[in-house]
Amino acid sequence: MSAAKPLIYDGLQCGHFDRAVFESLLKGGVRCVTVTLGFWENAIESMESITRWRALARANSDIVSIALTSGDIDRAVSEGKLALLLGFQNAVLFESRIAFVELFADMGVRVVQLTYNNQNDLGGSCYEEHDSGLARYGKEVIREMNACGMLVDLSHVGNRTTLDAVKHSQKPVAISHANADSLFPHKRNKTDDVLHALRDNGGVIGCATYRNITGNHYCASVDNWCEMVARTVDIAGIDHVGIGTDRSHNTTVKDLDWMRTGRWTRGPDYGAGSATNTGKAPPADWFKEPENLGLVSDGLARRGFNAAEVAKLTHGNWHRVYKAVFG
Repeated sequence: MSAAKPLIYDGLQCGHFDRAVFESLLKGGVRCVTVTLGFWENAIESMESITRWRALARANSDIVSIALTSGDIDRAVSEGKLALLLGFQNAVLFESRIAFVELFADMGVRVVQLTYNNQNDLGGSCYEEHDSGLARYGKEVIREMNACGMLVDLSHVGNRTTLDAVKHSQKPVAISHANADSLFPHKRNKTDDVLHALRDNGGVIGCATYRNITGNHYCASVDNWCEMVARTVDIAGIDHVGIGTDRSHNTTVKDLDWMRTGRWTRGPDYGAGSATNTGKAPPADWFKEPENLGLVSDGLARRGFNAAEVAKLTHGNWHRVYKAVFG
């Protein structure tokens, strides 16, 4: 890896990856990314997704590798490869079976979001009118995830359930792809008290570039987006902010419909959009290609962050959490 390249970890991306996406990420200095294997899939469907990702990694083993530990990430970096962390944006893959947490950890899953856009048997989501908080089963799952080396992701989780989960977890947790609600109000974003709790837990929020939860101002330029990162640091602290773009690759209307409605409704659902904003949100103006993430390091430097602080924000904070959780 060229010394001139920034070192970047992205806490979450989704969609259909291929070699062109991998190559573009590497060109931008990205060396670790959490990929989304599922949203509403059951256990068997989730296992099938794992097999597809294993095959994809095997076919591109000269430039990517699936990481199980922080040491695996270090190894990928040293070899100039992209480390892939396998993740799911819902806990339905466990099918209410506590033993399945360990099984999926053994299959290489390292990040699981407790809930997606609906309440489930673990707790409440960000879109429910009333957030029920963390369920008894949710507490058991977190305990098991802590024991199995699986990162608890709270991105689409309701704020009350998020606070309960942060309090209950014995290891750092993540809000892998969201922003501060005080900077851009949205149900998907997190209130300052949640970010303070995340800080006290030792966790990280990955600042998103998804336009629907980021807004046009922060999407207009990399400097504007780095302004948002800087303001998030003011809330959560320099050690608890990272990158979690929520970048989607090669997605179609069919994919968008699955993310939003799954099997749970016959009616329309707009996710983070609205009845007047129904389609796929365009990428941030500065983030047209995956490799454009390489612009972030210089943007953060222009905001006044020194080299050590830039390193924390672009990869160091994520690496600390991964080491604490995965080993």
